[in-house]
Amino acid sequence: MSPGGLAAKVVELSREASRVVREHTHLTPLSPSATLSRLSRAKVYLKYENLQKTGSFKVRGALYKVFKVKGRAGGVVAASAGNHAQGVAYAGSIIGMPSVIVMPEYASISKVEATKSYGAEVVLYGRVYDDAYVKALEIAESRGFEFVHAFDDIDVIAGQATLGLDIVEQLQDFDVIFVPVGGGGLISGVASIVKARNPGVKVIGVEPEAAPKMLYSLKAGKPVSIEPKYSIAEGLVTKKPGELTFQIVSELVDDIVTVSEEELSEAIYLLLERKKTLVEGAGAASVAALLSGRVNVEEKKAVAILSGGNIDMTVISKVIVKGLSKARRVVRISGYVLDRPGQLKRVLEVIASHRGNVLDVHHDWSDPRIPAWHAKVTIMFETPSIQATNNIIEGLLREGYEFSLEG
Repeated sequence: MSPGGLAAKVVELSREASRVVREHTHLTPLSPSATLSRLSRAKVYLKYENLQKTGSFKVRGALYKVFKVKGRAGGVVAASAGNHAQGVAYAGSIIGMPSVIVMPEYASISKVEATKSYGAEVVLYGRVYDDAYVKALEIAESRGFEFVHAFDDIDVIAGQATLGLDIVEQLQDFDVIFVPVGGGGLISGVASIVKARNPGVKVIGVEPEAAPKMLYSLKAGKPVSIEPKYSIAEGLVTKKPGELTFQIVSELVDDIVTVSEEELSEAIYLLLERKKTLVEGAGAASVAALLSGRVNVEEKKAVAILSGGNIDMTVISKVIVKGLSKARRVVRISGYVLDRPGQLKRVLEVIASHRGNVLDVHHDWSDPRIPAWHAKVTIMFETPSIQATNNIIEGLLREGYEFSLEG
């Protein structure tokens, strides 16, 4: 089937898919963001798919695929360490089919338990996704179940296209839409709908710099494999795009841009602080690209899809600390003080006088590089503003202590 024929088929199937999907999912909000509009000089709308059932758009494609499978297989099998696992497990419970999810042994306990909570049988196998994938195919064949691919399946793509249907119904006209790209299922579905309604809308795919598989494939003119690196946007890390998704993307998507780990982290932090919404790394990719300036959106109406919100708690804490440090709301200073009673107390009193809240103090006198009769003191503290930090450093200097910012 030609790329044009594929996209047309996705649009056709999406009509049936929407009836299935909308019965069992939320209509997530599509709302303007004054903060992001100001920062990007555009009119920005956010599609809050992080508030979807199972915390991700993945449930859409899973629901439609499992619906289509019922009656021709004894159950469904999927391989996933994340959102696809929960989507298929939920779909199986709703449609009334047994599901087996094969997850790599490194899968987080929280994701394993979440998948089990939707009624799936979870099999832990292998160290990486590829091992789990092979095992899932074996289970599918031995039990007479059908394997549900995470992205390279026409029914899964049609299910993801229902997100595009939501958007074009909630916002009748817009100029550009940013879509995260993993294997390409979401952007294939969304682009098929958006371009069918208005070919003039620019569809921008977003990948982490750590895994630019679709970008490299488009340059090569065919799907190619890469060796991805670690990314905070783990949901977008795949070695190779799908055959079907590559065909649709190569025809309909206007551009693919990449974002750094720093930009992804900043986008998560910004959305949490300013929009009071929690997204995972993949879910922040569209906002990271929007704010990067790599696409000209000035004076345009732009949509950014927040594709999921299933972020690990330990990752959140690291993102918050990093964001606070960059904003100079948590700072670390170091300097030398006489190793005498009362000296450290005087330093801490200066910090407190400017509303600094001390979090940690490290006192070192053993390093031979430290001047005689002195100790090196490193202090981490919360501060209400950059100006307050400057006042603290100046106040310490007036007291005879020379401290400087670290990091």
